[in-house]
Amino acid sequence: MKKFIETLVNIYKIEELRNRIGLTLSILLIYRLGAQIVLPGIDSIQLASLASRTDGGGLLGILNAFTGGAFANASIFALGIMPYISASIVVQLMGIAIPYLQKLQKEGESGRKTINQITRWLTIGICIVQAPAYLFGLSALGVPDSAFVIGKGPLFMFSSISILVTGTIFAMWLGEKITDKGIGNGISLLIMVGIIATLPLSFAQEFVSRVSENNGGLMMILIEMILWVVVILLSILLVLAVRQIPVQYARRTAGASTDQAAVGSRQYIPLKLNASGVMPIIFAQALMFAPAYVGGLMGDSDVGVWMQANFSDIFGLWYNIVFALLIIIFTYFYTAITVPTNKMSDDLKRSGGFVPGIRPGNETSDFLDNVMSHITFPGSLFLAGLAVFPAIVVKLIGMQQGWALFYGGTSLLIMVGVAIDTIQQVNSYLLNRHYDGLMKSGNNRKSVAQ
Repeated sequence: MKKFIETLVNIYKIEELRNRIGLTLSILLIYRLGAQIVLPGIDSIQLASLASRTDGGGLLGILNAFTGGAFANASIFALGIMPYISASIVVQLMGIAIPYLQKLQKEGESGRKTINQITRWLTIGICIVQAPAYLFGLSALGVPDSAFVIGKGPLFMFSSISILVTGTIFAMWLGEKITDKGIGNGISLLIMVGIIATLPLSFAQEFVSRVSENNGGLMMILIEMILWVVVILLSILLVLAVRQIPVQYARRTAGASTDQAAVGSRQYIPLKLNASGVMPIIFAQALMFAPAYVGGLMGDSDVGVWMQANFSDIFGLWYNIVFALLIIIFTYFYTAITVPTNKMSDDLKRSGGFVPGIRPGNETSDFLDNVMSHITFPGSLFLAGLAVFPAIVVKLIGMQQGWALFYGGTSLLIMVGVAIDTIQQVNSYLLNRHYDGLMKSGNNRKSVAQ
């Protein structure tokens, strides 16, 4: 505890880091306040039915968690930052097939800026489609017509769509400001703070269920907390686990008259056990909407009824079996397109490096691809197991669905990944400050020279 307090004091001493953290917290507060502002023309008191539809978990519960409750509040940030995430995924996948985007990816900083601009425009396009769908879907989600104070006429639709699109663009701008002038990845932090915002209420519901309804009591709460800590630790291992491939770099030193070969320096290529992050879960969740929808189109047929019954419940057996299989498939797919072993091999060859015992070029590329295939399999199984774990705890120990969502899946991985990334950035500032403190004599020498 003493060391932790000393770390906080050291953080406060570094003015740049202190300002960055202050800016980040201020922007996150603005985002959370915006999530509570209801769209003009909607009576917030009559949104109770929408909130009840999202409190019990399910697909709507996941969507509401990602927006920090803004979806259920019909707020100006109801679409959240997810349209930007969707646009980023689309642009990334299009970069595989479109030569123009491939060229931009190789142009460094200028190409990255152009790709970011394309992503922003695509985000606006996605918002223009999602905003009216959300507004028309409110009635289907139980919001009464009387909640629309001025009706659903052109004035309300135009103003609300404009506000929803602007809200998403503003949230995107806030995220980019955090990345540029704050600490951590801004977009990821906005998602994480939205997820964490629903955690206290979910835990309170679980606590009341266990204690007041004599459903295990405080002992069961203690067991659940221990289990949660274990799951978090396993998630950290999944995020940080790497396979280190040794690399030898030939180094030459200039002698008095001739070059002499020196002993090469050895480094490592870190290949992550889960190189795809949470993307396979996001892809799989997007596709899991399809079976229930197809079942609805098939009407009252036996197959249609079966599909609606088994794929509408995200905690059901068949839903999670198919969900896990899709995650494994998408893990291989996304790893294959995001880990360019051919490029890694070429870069290694150009820099004079080689894997001991492996010839540079195609043989190195095949070796790296083979290693990735082997480590991706346990990584995909671990990821799939973590994704379906909420359904396991719901069925086995009767956990509340809202609280169970924090025991795995996208929510937990995002929280763990963002927390690790932010802590690493803070640590880098602290280490740099410590390094500067040890180099005071060098700074003095530089001052004397001037």
